[in-house]
Amino acid sequence: MPTESADGAGPMSALQPNAQRVALHPEPGLTESILGGSPEEVDAEPACFVDLNLDQIVAAVTAGRSEYNLIPFFHAPARRAGVVRYRHEVFGDLEDEAVKQAVRQFARRMREMRETLATAAKLHYRYQKERVILDAVTAHCDAVTALGGDLSHARLQSRGLIAFRDFLAQHANSSHFQALRREAIRIKDELSNVRYCLHIKGGRIRVRKPEMEIDYSAEVEKTFDKFKRGAAKSYLAKFSDFFEMNHVEAAVLGMVAQLYPEIFQALHAFCEANATFVDPKISAFDRQVQFYLAYLEYIAPLRRDGLDFCYPEMLCGGKNVSSAGGFDLALAQKLHAENAVVVANDFHLKGPERIIVVTGPNQGGKTTFARAFGQLHYLASLGCPVPGNSARLFLFDRLFSHFEKEEDTRSLHGKLEDDLLRIHAILGQATSQSVVIMNEIFTSTTLHDALFLGQKVMEELTGLDLLAVCVTFVDELSKLNETTVSMVSTVDPKVPARRTFKVVRRPADGLSHAMAIANQHRLAYEELRERLAS
Repeated sequence: MPTESADGAGPMSALQPNAQRVALHPEPGLTESILGGSPEEVDAEPACFVDLNLDQIVAAVTAGRSEYNLIPFFHAPARRAGVVRYRHEVFGDLEDEAVKQAVRQFARRMREMRETLATAAKLHYRYQKERVILDAVTAHCDAVTALGGDLSHARLQSRGLIAFRDFLAQHANSSHFQALRREAIRIKDELSNVRYCLHIKGGRIRVRKPEMEIDYSAEVEKTFDKFKRGAAKSYLAKFSDFFEMNHVEAAVLGMVAQLYPEIFQALHAFCEANATFVDPKISAFDRQVQFYLAYLEYIAPLRRDGLDFCYPEMLCGGKNVSSAGGFDLALAQKLHAENAVVVANDFHLKGPERIIVVTGPNQGGKTTFARAFGQLHYLASLGCPVPGNSARLFLFDRLFSHFEKEEDTRSLHGKLEDDLLRIHAILGQATSQSVVIMNEIFTSTTLHDALFLGQKVMEELTGLDLLAVCVTFVDELSKLNETTVSMVSTVDPKVPARRTFKVVRRPADGLSHAMAIANQHRLAYEELRERLAS
């Protein structure tokens, strides 16, 4: 089915790990960030998140990564197809296990560096604080050098990681970085060679440089080695694991610094000159790459269960959207934890079709289908792999949702009026580039009124020429005009009370199968009448 892709270059197949990826129309500035350009961050949660269970997905994806503050990235869908393709490429490279492990190792070292700096900030004694800062600097230099080496041997294909690899090589070979690393190693080596003797008498401690003293440790161990007879009770003294020095240790270190003034002055000067030693671009990469790692780790268990994920083609000009094997990601994670089966569904729109109207029995998967439609489009706009074998999705400007809510008794208007006000607000903000998900609208009114109001809303949606999914109990809405497509949640034909959770494209049949459920639980009229009579 021909269509116009987001860059106007024709169809683009789903990207697979390590597949050839070519930027047809490179956009300037994209490689300035691993997320593409200057990634937007939004603190406020989008209004559709709760309805579509996207809040659950984002909370699970970012769990355990609060230090990176990733949630604002997930609140900001990309507005350009170029950014989406750029992220697809990075995801593809990170699906290579060697690349993923190299980046994870870098992140672990950077975390250790930050923890070391946080420890230094809590210390009170100058020389100990500066020695800990020196450890943080060397840890950072090791992290940068190791990642640069790992990426230089990797077969990268994404513009983002190739650009960062080139930057890292240039940074690691710069005179500033090389001088930083050499000086840190030199000072660390000199500090490790500091030797001193303590003379303790009563409450007085004297510190001096060693003269002709012999270190008897090795000789003592050698002498008593022949008496070893397996494991023995240890009589070693256990020191406190409290990291900070006490005042006595600090005083001793102060006297040692007086014995070796040059090296301790060099340490102080080094820390003063390198108060900020991490390049901002490296800091940004360390944080932003977690967006990719977190999502890949989130979907990994589902992939191991055999569920498919794909890199969707993004549409801007056309609206012939489709998905094969898509599913509700939040529900899939829940079912995975329960070892239950995930049911996937397909959909497609072509030509003038814009609105999917879903009907069928209650508890048959209609709302789940609508949520999946919204999730697919939102996750695709973030540049993430989406559930399914293949997908062609629309790059929207805004995604709106209207799900049934409990009536607020504090409000001065009823449920129907609340529905009308919320729908009016959506229609007032939506454009032809929007996506709207509506679930069970006007359930609080009569069938006649629900049909009348539903037709008016559908006419407005048709006039806007936007994409929409509408779950309803009013079958007539599914055949309103050429823009509407009917999809029905199905049941087992042999056991109508059993839901298959498959939603298929076919005319609405007007069956709710309520009697099948009533009969299954012996709640039909005749059975109730007999039981009450007895």
